[in-house]
Amino acid sequence: MNLHITLGPLVSLIAGVLILLMPRLLNLIVAIYLIVIGLIGLFGTGAFLK
Repeated sequence: MNLHITLGPLVSLIAGVLILLMPRLLNLIVAIYLIVIGLIGLFGTGAFLK
C-alpha cells in the first residue's frame, strides 16, 4: 500500500493542533503557517520530499 502525503495539508493539521493547544500563540502560528504555505507554493513540494 502506498501512502502519499503532501506537505500543505500536513502543515495545516499541525497548525490547527497547535492553535487548539496554545490559543495565545494564534498570531505567531498563523504567520508561520502563511510563510510555509507561501514557500511551498513558490518552490513546490518536490524539493522537500526527495
